[in-house]
Amino acid sequence: MAEILVPLGFLTFLTAIIIVPVIMRSRDRALLHETLRIAYDKGQPVAPEMIEMLQRDVRERSGRHARSSAGRDLRWAVILIGLALGLVAMSFALNMTEGPEALYGTLAGATIPGFIGLGFLVLWYFGRNKPEV
Repeated sequence: MAEILVPLGFLTFLTAIIIVPVIMRSRDRALLHETLRIAYDKGQPVAPEMIEMLQRDVRERSGRHARSSAGRDLRWAVILIGLALGLVAMSFALNMTEGPEALYGTLAGATIPGFIGLGFLVLWYFGRNKPEV
């Protein structure tokens, strides 16, 4: 039973960490939009700060994702390659306790973040001398 509950619990935890902030942010924005709509329908003046807050949030999000920097690429490369190396070390430790099946399975899983990290390393290498946009 533990073989099923432990991975399921981990995936549920991981999903909650990713999805809950997105849902909360979406609810906050929906509430703000509803408040603005009701105020507009009743003829109330809308505070410029509220409109600025909505525009600022959109500008920050688009600016954060639209631009790529060499430093960000290098950070992601180091993180992903470190994750891959950690999985490789774990595979050798599992090899000693569980056998060669665990070694090859974990090594196969380590290739995914490893090659993505190498891709970020290539992006960093070719983009390091370009000026920031």
